[in-house]
Amino acid sequence: VQLQASGGGPVQAGGSLRLSCQLSERTTWRIVMGWFRQAPGQQREFVAAISLSAGHTDYADSVKDRFIISRNTAKNTVYLQMNSLKPEDTAVYYCVADGTLNRSSWSMAAAYNYWGQGTLVTVSS
Repeated sequence: VQLQASGGGPVQAGGSLRLSCQLSERTTWRIVMGWFRQAPGQQREFVAAISLSAGHTDYADSVKDRFIISRNTAKNTVYLQMNSLKPEDTAVYYCVADGTLNRSSWSMAAAYNYWGQGTLVTVSS
């Protein structure tokens, strides 16, 4: 199983970016995919997650109302639409995936066995 993330880059504060992540194969129907991020000198933190089949979502409080996670089940792809970006959103964003996760564990990095390579988002003020 591989995750291919794309869409990062530089953007000015207040702008938008959309990240994409494609799952190479779907080994189970109950896949959860999501995003974590890690800023320089900071711990990795949860951003958002979505169940690929049902479309249930979860967000970190810091991005709620600004970021939207969605999916295309036919393409095994999830998207993270990031709006109203702030300099503190600057980080490497990692796509994650795993199967049969309890919803209570969606925000835990240790719960995911599959990680993408990371894509850098840089928000300038």
